[in-house]
Amino acid sequence: MNQQTLAIHAGYEKDAQSTMAVPIYQSTAYEFRDTEHAANLFELKELGNIYTRLMNPTTDVFEKRFAALEGGAAAIGTASGMAAIFYAIANVAEAGDNIIVAKQVYGGTTTLTGHTIKRFGIETRYFNVQNPSEIEELIDARTKLVLFESITNPSIDVADFDAITEIANKHDILTCVDNTVATPILCNPLQLGCDIVVHSASKYTTGQGLAIGGVIVERENLVEKIKDNPRYYHFNEPDESYHGLIYSDLPLPLFTLRVRLALLRDLGAAPSPFNSWLYIQGLETLPLRMRQHSDSALAIAKFLEAHPKVKKVNYPGLESDHNYVMGQNYFKGGHSGLLSFEVEDKATAQKIADSTKIFSLVVNIGDSKSIITHPASTTHQQLSAQELIEAGVPGGLVRLSIGLEDTQDLIDDLTAALG
Repeated sequence: MNQQTLAIHAGYEKDAQSTMAVPIYQSTAYEFRDTEHAANLFELKELGNIYTRLMNPTTDVFEKRFAALEGGAAAIGTASGMAAIFYAIANVAEAGDNIIVAKQVYGGTTTLTGHTIKRFGIETRYFNVQNPSEIEELIDARTKLVLFESITNPSIDVADFDAITEIANKHDILTCVDNTVATPILCNPLQLGCDIVVHSASKYTTGQGLAIGGVIVERENLVEKIKDNPRYYHFNEPDESYHGLIYSDLPLPLFTLRVRLALLRDLGAAPSPFNSWLYIQGLETLPLRMRQHSDSALAIAKFLEAHPKVKKVNYPGLESDHNYVMGQNYFKGGHSGLLSFEVEDKATAQKIADSTKIFSLVVNIGDSKSIITHPASTTHQQLSAQELIEAGVPGGLVRLSIGLEDTQDLIDDLTAALG
């Protein structure tokens, strides 16, 4: 089936009530048929529901539908996009290990990888996403993950998937891509050679800023890269916390399974069934919305490119953008609704952000309502002046998340704000 059909039907088998809409299974726990059934579930002899921290029928539909859209083997929902990123890291790395992360990523990812996980004994090494050859010199025997974004937020760079995956595969290292901005409708990193995808479902997936959540998706046959790989010994040795289970021996997608059986079990950042239901509603219209977001963003990028007060526009749909060729290679049907532009200085950028009427001053993206943000004073304000430059976030940068309003109304709003 094609994506527009998968977005509406994938993962849902009607229950005994034959409801057309996916039900909200708002339950903490589930009754077992008998003690043997309970034991079989805990020993993985049977698959089924045990406790909503681990699995839930509504969340199961969301996970299966998202995995189908990304072309992956399996997915697991989390309580937030940041929880998805943390679990992706914690699932492979431990004290003494290191991960390699693009400098141009969401500010929350920068603080997580640069500060919080340092206290877990995990080192982060950074590379310029515009120069992926830097990855090679950062790798050693304890490197566990290369993490980057398909479209960077807010510098709006397109990652060179071919170059990054070639280096990572040469050293048998997993790659993890944050595909939030592009969504599975416009880009499928797993089909481009990557191993794991993470998303903030709080953005385009829900589409209306209604819920906080995340999701991790693993590619088909990931076991081939992990089995007998000394970097990931814990997938190949008995897990004493789960009856001596060896993940790489199971005929199941092993990365998301270990997140479920170890990290969700012990850390508990699971999505609520109601939020999973909201994501399912959002997925049904995601293909249509992403086309509109992309079309409007391109029109607005062209308007800004021609404006005398705008120094530079970052949007891969523009032929003048240095990411244009890679955007054509890796994306289909558009380049999402996120763009950024530079003006003379920080004061000018803040004045523009303060002056719009339709655009709301909000630190979010992917909403049906258009959003304007000054990253240097909000999402990336914790970075030093040098780190801001390296992240592609100068003081004069303004980020726009283009919503679903009339495109000309948005252009008129920006015209008035620019003065």
